[in-house]
Amino acid sequence: MESERETKPGTRADTGPKAPAGTRQDAPPGTPGTPGTPRTQRKAPIGRPRGFDADEALERAMRVFWEQGYEGAGLTDLTRAMGITRTSMYAAFGNKEELFHKALRRYSEGPASYVLRALAEPTARRVAEAFLGGAVRATTQPDRPTGCLGVQASLAAGDLGRTVRDALADWRNEGTARLRERFTRARDEGDLPADADPATLARFLMTVGNGIAVQAASGASREELRLVADTALSTWPS
Repeated sequence: MESERETKPGTRADTGPKAPAGTRQDAPPGTPGTPGTPRTQRKAPIGRPRGFDADEALERAMRVFWEQGYEGAGLTDLTRAMGITRTSMYAAFGNKEELFHKALRRYSEGPASYVLRALAEPTARRVAEAFLGGAVRATTQPDRPTGCLGVQASLAAGDLGRTVRDALADWRNEGTARLRERFTRARDEGDLPADADPATLARFLMTVGNGIAVQAASGASREELRLVADTALSTWPS
């Protein structure tokens, strides 16, 4: 059945009162110039670009945390180093704790990446050498803060920084667990003596590595810390 509103060719259906002259009948509600549109209505502003290099800002934040620790790094210190406002920091990185977690991840993938490289070495002895050698180099870079972000950031963390302190403990324990797994495999493959204790060896290396970081932050030279690493390796089981 044909629609009752159908019109003859060349004619327009009467759909109601005509719009005032100068307006568009097909304009959506709220379009300026159409009936019922408040004169004060404005289009939503187009989003602005961020206006700063987020990667570079995170690098700078990482250095502040590395040098001053978690609690020692104030928001003013962080935003000044990052070259952004607090509003921009919150929008891009979250609050201070969230920013720290992102900075720690960046540290793990950058200055502390020697840990993963060490684990890929073909023998347990080479793993230990690469781990301690990497610790010495990472904590004594001339163009970076001395020491280790993962160690220093937790040394003075009180109740307000408890969640960060716990996260850093987990971060260090994860490194120890990876070393233990690697040494367990080495023992199973005959690369370590059958009576070697992978857990003790892993804890030994992590303890020496953390001690190297503390000593570096206290002013020990790279050469002095290399001697410490060599002394520790002299006791390695063979």
